[in-house]
Amino acid sequence: MDVRVLRYFIAVATEKSISSAAQSLHLSQPTLSKQLKELEEELGTSLFLRGNRGITLTDEGNYLLKKAKEIIELVDRTEKNFNEPEGDISGEIFIGCGETEGMRFVARSLKKLQEKYPAIHIHLHSGNADDISAKLENGLLDFGIFIDPTDKNKYEYIKLPYKDQWGVLMRKDVPLAEKESIKPQDLFDKLLLVSRQSTVNNEISGWLGKNIEDVSVIATYNLIYNASLMVEEGFGYALCLDRLVNTTGDSELCFRPFDPPLEVNLNIAWKKNQAFSAASNKFLEQLRRDITGDN
Repeated sequence: MDVRVLRYFIAVATEKSISSAAQSLHLSQPTLSKQLKELEEELGTSLFLRGNRGITLTDEGNYLLKKAKEIIELVDRTEKNFNEPEGDISGEIFIGCGETEGMRFVARSLKKLQEKYPAIHIHLHSGNADDISAKLENGLLDFGIFIDPTDKNKYEYIKLPYKDQWGVLMRKDVPLAEKESIKPQDLFDKLLLVSRQSTVNNEISGWLGKNIEDVSVIATYNLIYNASLMVEEGFGYALCLDRLVNTTGDSELCFRPFDPPLEVNLNIAWKKNQAFSAASNKFLEQLRRDITGDN
């Protein structure tokens, strides 16, 4: 597939009109229609449904749109990193991370890096581990920050000098909030909100001493902010990491750690045999210096 034609396809899918897309691309409508027809013939499938209200995508078209955007993003990033001014360190670094206070350590390294090389630009993507892993595999991210358990055989990684602590986010006015820490049996009769990641829930099942499906899970969450709103409205108790939700001042919420403690390591990972840009290499150098204290 020609990258140029993929750009045409994205434009038509966005505009939902060949005439509008042709105008934005500065092409004639017959030329654009011919390119799209050849793309469909190459793939052996229909990508569009043409109707009175414009163009809609078929299932195959929607699949191609997602992949085409990923391909174009990767191509644009690669070209931009190759166009770095000679003698200067510039370029883009793409980092994916879940919700963790440990991101502060990485942020400090990024700040030092940007002060040394102001032409470097940082792009952050927030998501859960499954989302980060998929984008890392597809080359859309240079680095991913993962909370253990992480598949150490899948990536190269550096262990960060930070541990996250699991516990319970709850309203301050519930009886359980009177405890300084939470034991497994304290949760057996509670309505819980838990992460939808299987690796996380395996860790929590081990701490509970029973399968997570054997307790009253009434909701799952991807990122904790919206789950915290549910807790604030009295919906249940969220099992989450510490220091992700503000529980100070006028907040109606509080956090209580697990007892026994459940702490997890934080890692920054990248694909094995990853070809890094100069900017990404400088970032790793800075991060390693900050970890060892060799500045």
